[in-house]
Amino acid sequence: MKTRILPAALAAVLSGALMFAQPAAAARIVFDPSNFVQNTLTAIQTLQQLHNQITQLQNEAKMLENQARNLASLPFNVVSRLRANLALTQRLIDQAKGLAYDLAKMDRDFARLYPEQYAATISGDQMFRDGQERWKNALNGLQTAMQMQAQATKNLTDDEGVLADLVDKSQSAVGALQAMQSTNQLLALQAKQSIQTQRLQLTQDRAASLELARQAAASERGREVRRRFQGSGTPYTPYPVNFYNNQ
Repeated sequence: MKTRILPAALAAVLSGALMFAQPAAAARIVFDPSNFVQNTLTAIQTLQQLHNQITQLQNEAKMLENQARNLASLPFNVVSRLRANLALTQRLIDQAKGLAYDLAKMDRDFARLYPEQYAATISGDQMFRDGQERWKNALNGLQTAMQMQAQATKNLTDDEGVLADLVDKSQSAVGALQAMQSTNQLLALQAKQSIQTQRLQLTQDRAASLELARQAAASERGREVRRRFQGSGTPYTPYPVNFYNNQ
């Protein structure tokens, strides 16, 4: 009986051992190196793609920011100040007395007051009045030139302030548009000064021309006086003392 019981007990023990051994074998984790490496590479590639996308978005945001700066307008404009300065010099020209700056009217007045030759019918009294008017024209031309010089001097002081403001704004420009607008306004200042210089030169040349024309007319008047004094043409009549002083 013992011989029969012993193999049965041994079989039962082995059967129980197998039953307990199966769950342990099923819970064991198997490490696959090739699969782990592949999963790691996939994760790295995914992170790299995310990093590239973030960098691209940052670059696009920077580009939009730069475009906004380049399109920003300069919050400063000196054109009105420059026009105001030029208007002052133009007003002096418009107010100038004597020969008009209008070409047609100037031609008529010049032909009357500065004749190449006096007609024999022109009286001595008319010659006197013409001489007085020529003297006034020369005086007014000189006065206008000196007024223009004084105004140009004042405008130059104002231009120094404009230039300082423009340089300050151009140095703090945040974009291409602001830098370009600063440059354009600097060019406008230069153009304004050029126009002002031309006007100043115009009035100075006008004063000199009026004086030369007065001297030429005085020479012709002297020739006519001598001719009449000698008995040719309208009889000579003496002129007031101040007539000779004003010629």
